[in-house]
This record gives sequence, C-alpha cells and structure tokens, in this order.
Amino acid sequence: MGSLGKYVLTFEEADPDDVKLIGGKASSLVLMTRLGLPVPPGIIITTKACREYYDKGEKLPEGLMDEVTRGY
Repeated sequence: MGSLGKYVLTFEEADPDDVKLIGGKASSLVLMTRLGLPVPPGIIITTKACREYYDKGEKLPEGLMDEVTRGY
C-alpha cells in the first residue's frame, strides 16, 4: 500500500517533499533522519487522518489507532 493509503508513517518511509500530506515540521524531521542526524524515533499522523477526523464529525478514522499501535 502506498503512503497515500496510510494514516501513519515513520520518518524513514515518509516523502519529505509531500508537505501537504505530512506537514512542514514532519518534512524537516524526515530530512534530518535521512541526513543521519540524531532524531528521536517517532511517527507522523498524516493530514489525511486529520481531514477524515473532521469529515466524520470529530471521530477517529477507522484503522488509525491500529496503525498507531502497530509498533511504529
């Protein structure tokens, strides 16, 4: 599944050029990770998840928490 089908991405798998999906801060963290700088492990919850949250009346999108807890 491509990154557009996911709600959660790691710094290693995200595309730093896709600022609309991951946001500016996450993009910077992805770039720093790729440069080998010491970035603490973390995850990115995409803007897709945010949009769906508001579209569904402030309810978490189905599958979001599964992705968060999967071990990222």
